[in-house]
Amino acid sequence: MTDSFEAKGKRKRLVEELRKKGISDEEVLRAIDTVPRHLFMDAAFLVHAYTDKAFPISSGQTISQPYTVAVQTSLLRVKKRDKILEVGTGSGYQAAVLAEIGAKVYTIERFRDLFLKAQKTLASLGYNIDFFYGDGYAGKPQYGPYDGIVVTAAAPEIPSELLRQLKTGGRLVVPVGNSSSQVMTVVERTGEDAFEYSRHGDFVFVPMLKGTVNGK
Repeated sequence: MTDSFEAKGKRKRLVEELRKKGISDEEVLRAIDTVPRHLFMDAAFLVHAYTDKAFPISSGQTISQPYTVAVQTSLLRVKKRDKILEVGTGSGYQAAVLAEIGAKVYTIERFRDLFLKAQKTLASLGYNIDFFYGDGYAGKPQYGPYDGIVVTAAAPEIPSELLRQLKTGGRLVVPVGNSSSQVMTVVERTGEDAFEYSRHGDFVFVPMLKGTVNGK
């Protein structure tokens, strides 16, 4: 797997575009400038890797728009050595951005082919990430509680099991809504049974589904 001067130049232009769109977290921007997004996409889409758009990957899923990745990561307020649970590994790009910032990343994927492919891609790039094939609605309580949880699919409602896996002071970032539009929602755990909610704009994600899919 190779990076190139051309790809690095395109990433710098992408970072400047994200700045203009309001992304101000310097660690998030540095991570996006560092992670080679084109290596997480099929060859047919390489020319589009550094445009600020989502693109299809296998299993009917997408690699999120860089702006969306930047928004979700910024809302998590990740610090080095934070334990972050990602629900929906997909291509592995979001997990790479989190790891680049210095988080300890645990990620769950329900599609077995994506689970296997993301492991291979991220290992080849040297990221040390814990992967799980399973149902994201259940989270991974045995590795929690987490400083942050990010859901990369549209949830019809906030999964209560994930709230239970947050540390006090931890943040859950999840797009909540129907299949056509969702509101990016942050839930901060402020006590044993206390949560604060905030809304951060409209987005469109593929649906968050229960269970697992073996694929071929």
